[in-house]
Amino acid sequence: MSKNEILKSFLVPKEALKLYDLDIFTLGKMAGAIREEYFGKKTFFNSNRHLNPTNECSDICKFCAFSAHRKNPNSYTLSKKEALDQVQMAVNNGALEIHIVGAHNPKLDLEWYLELFRTIKEKYPQIHIKALTGAEVNFLSKISNKSYQEVLELMVENGVDSMPGGGAEIFDEGIREKICKGKVDSIRWLEIHGYWHSLGKKSNATMLFGHIESREHRIDHLLRLYHQQEKSQGFNAFIPLVYQKENNFLKVKSFPSGQEILKTIAISRILLPNIPHIKAYWATLGLNLALVAQEFGADDIDGTIQKEAIQSAAGSKSANGILRDELISQIKDSGFIPVERDSLYNEIKIY
Repeated sequence: MSKNEILKSFLVPKEALKLYDLDIFTLGKMAGAIREEYFGKKTFFNSNRHLNPTNECSDICKFCAFSAHRKNPNSYTLSKKEALDQVQMAVNNGALEIHIVGAHNPKLDLEWYLELFRTIKEKYPQIHIKALTGAEVNFLSKISNKSYQEVLELMVENGVDSMPGGGAEIFDEGIREKICKGKVDSIRWLEIHGYWHSLGKKSNATMLFGHIESREHRIDHLLRLYHQQEKSQGFNAFIPLVYQKENNFLKVKSFPSGQEILKTIAISRILLPNIPHIKAYWATLGLNLALVAQEFGADDIDGTIQKEAIQSAAGSKSANGILRDELISQIKDSGFIPVERDSLYNEIKIY
């Protein structure tokens, strides 16, 4: 069978599900061959800073440890000056990207964010602004009485360069009803990203796995992303996020093994040949497993991060980021070639 025939067979959910029955070495070989064809031994990272303006949220997602309305008693909302001070610190520390994701806080309306974006872009035109998940866009659309299309157009006008992939969770609506009831639905999430792509902008896509979803739900999620990418061609990277188990209300008792995580990453590479990059996000995987994942189809591990509040609230060790030199050293020690990139995967420096 040709590559196209093999891919076509996997686009049938029952056939794609059979990939999980393969042993870990076979899957690694399949996904690794695709990765090697695309990028050789390169492993991408960037110099970025996460800015989380608030954790006060009107939603009640059961998997979330970040929201102050759940198990996190330490609520906060940054003033615009505090947010800009964090940006200044990030720039001083060499960040090229500001990744802005917060909570669904009605105190921070659309204009608050637009003014923040404008100010950042005016003061630091070199900074790439990656901001607002599809879920946040949907929320701001509701509280501003504007369509999501208008919100996205205003984001472009005010300096947002790309969108992160959060809020996707698992697309199956039955699972969403249990873990993130009231959040943007799967169809609207895909519509929001599709329209963003129609504006000539790029975004990422995520999948939160390892909680109450099944393998069938993961396959459904991946295939929906495949078909959306065929239509809008705007996803830069897919990021399989491993559920973080601490300080939330989901009460999951069994967690995926390292092999199950690596299988899922490998299957992502196999089923998403039209999305260029697969990111093994070290903030949820841990750096060691993220580096192993480079052998299983992943080609990116995110970046230095500097500060991070969402995953670390649920037990991840990502609160203070990682130094660039350490990241480079670890990638080299794993047998890969560190490549610093910008937010759109243009190569800045090969180490």
